Amino acid sequence: MSDEARQKAINDWLPVTASRKAKWWYSAFHNITAMVGAGVLTLPYAMSKMGWGPGVTVLLLSWIITLFTLWQMVEMHEMVPGVRFDRYHELGQHAFGKKLGLYIICPQQLLVEVGTCIAYMVTGGKSLQKIQETLWPHWKGLRTSYWIIIFASVNFVLCQCPNFNSISAVSFAAAVMSIGYSTIAWVASLKRGVLPDVDYSYSAHSIPDGVFNFMLAMGEVAFSYAGHNVVLEIQATIPSTPDNPSKKAMWKGVVVAYIGVAFCYLPVAFIGYYVYGNSVEDNILITLERPTWLIAAANIFVIVHVIGGYQVFSMPVFDMIETFLVKQMKLPPSLILRLVARTGFVGLHCAWGVVDGTSSNRLIETNHSSIQAL
Repeated sequence: MSDEARQKAINDWLPVTASRKAKWWYSAFHNITAMVGAGVLTLPYAMSKMGWGPGVTVLLLSWIITLFTLWQMVEMHEMVPGVRFDRYHELGQHAFGKKLGLYIICPQQLLVEVGTCIAYMVTGGKSLQKIQETLWPHWKGLRTSYWIIIFASVNFVLCQCPNFNSISAVSFAAAVMSIGYSTIAWVASLKRGVLPDVDYSYSAHSIPDGVFNFMLAMGEVAFSYAGHNVVLEIQATIPSTPDNPSKKAMWKGVVVAYIGVAFCYLPVAFIGYYVYGNSVEDNILITLERPTWLIAAANIFVIVHVIGGYQVFSMPVFDMIETFLVKQMKLPPSLILRLVARTGFVGLHCAWGVVDGTSSNRLIETNHSSIQAL
């Protein structure tokens, strides 16, 4: 087999470039799944740290700026005639050089994607635990670490899906669920009504305190607009011809996705803050508390979403791992290779999530014991 034929065979096997049959609506729900995460539930809390004027301004500007930067990335996917930048680091290599681009982009992309996957692993486990505590409060239940392992078992199976297009159904379900729990958050808050003693006053006691609160809120908003790091990989799954480049279908999907983002983010942020004011928790579902069935349903929606989100964010990482194994290590592309690599990846995340979840619980228990001692 010639080197060119071998490279084509490898590209046809790697998860990002294996299938280029995606429709424009695939990009819509992939982008919703990647962007509308559990971070939307923290937006009322971010509003409480900024107040009405700065809060509304920051949220609207973030929506506009991130949409513009996403449009730029969509346009750059095929800005060189005859070349598709299927991966984020390929665009970086075009901009900074073959080696420097790789060194600049890959660590940052891996940091975001691996970190998000770990966060989703912990979130999924804790949401399972929250359902048990809500519906069966008298049952002692399992430790958080066991719930994380149960959540990970689903990802052990789904991570074997070979490419982006093969997780379309999972991603679609995740997108629907993310819109679902966002809707629950703002509709339930609106139905509850404004608290009698609601307070919108500026809560900072000093200038440093105010600056810290504002930066914290900015971080919450920035985190909720994640998702750009998988845009090129999503666009790589869309077919492209000179007469009908992929950017047309991709942009249509992005616009639909951002309408969904606005529908989720703005009502949750504004209504949540309007109803609860400065008393809102950092997760608006915690502030709601009742009815129990609604809180349980919202947590089920969160679980389905983070399952799909885990697949979307892990697929580019699988592509990097498998590219290294077959191109650098010269291992033959095979089902066994994929099984071992992906199972190991999820296993490491599960272990990290268990450690993180256990450490958090121990910290809470220690603080609780200290308070009781006082």
